[in-house]
Amino acid sequence: MLTGNNTMRITQIVNIRTESPSVKTYTFVDKLCSEARPGQFLMLWIPGIDEIPLSIMDTSNDLVSVAVKAVGDATRHLHSLEAGATIGIRGPFGTSFSENTGRVLLIGGGTGIAPLLFLAKQLQTKTAHLAFVEGAKTKAELLFVRELGGVCQEQNLITTTDDGTAGLQCLVTQPLATLLDKEHFDMIYTCGPEIMVKKIFELTEQHKLPLEASLERLMRCGIGLCGSCMLGKYRVCRDGPVFTSTQLREVRDELGISKIGFDGSRIPI
Repeated sequence: MLTGNNTMRITQIVNIRTESPSVKTYTFVDKLCSEARPGQFLMLWIPGIDEIPLSIMDTSNDLVSVAVKAVGDATRHLHSLEAGATIGIRGPFGTSFSENTGRVLLIGGGTGIAPLLFLAKQLQTKTAHLAFVEGAKTKAELLFVRELGGVCQEQNLITTTDDGTAGLQCLVTQPLATLLDKEHFDMIYTCGPEIMVKKIFELTEQHKLPLEASLERLMRCGIGLCGSCMLGKYRVCRDGPVFTSTQLREVRDELGISKIGFDGSRIPI
């Protein structure tokens, strides 16, 4: 019998907000997930379709918000739903980010911005300095820029786009390298594509700076049973999704290189 956080709870979508051509934010009521910490995730069940892992983006009273990009059958079906639709929720699961009160830098891309925004809101009044670097392919895909500017102050927010339609025209890791050369940070936090995370890990290692990274992998169960999210000796859903520099060093030969696919075979990232 399922108990606690792993019990499926049926709820309804309260609100849907379009963030970009491919991303929508969904808000629903769930008391357990409303007590989640930044970095944790939930499993969202779309009746008759599938169950998917999603990072928690925000909580308020009993309300929970997640950002969802339409990338597959399940997420495209979710994008077709309207407020009032029924969904199922399990969680919250996984590890969370620590709360460093010194000089902090957050860096991410895609829907990886969601848990970092959640963290930034928590750190807003606690840190000596809070800076954020966000990257996307185009201006239309930059997420939550206004919110981030309010949390970090606009002068501490750097945006990059691959096509140069907003911010700097470069990969998100390029301004990070410049920042680390001229400024000191007590902690770096990141979330996004694993290849990006690997590059950020390499840069922080060169500068001997601590890093906490939230990793995105295929998760079917969310509780460490199925093994679909294995990274070295770690199960990302149970041992992560937030990993420290020490843990990442243990799996550096696999990080950003390969992962387990839907059919169980190992495939290149």
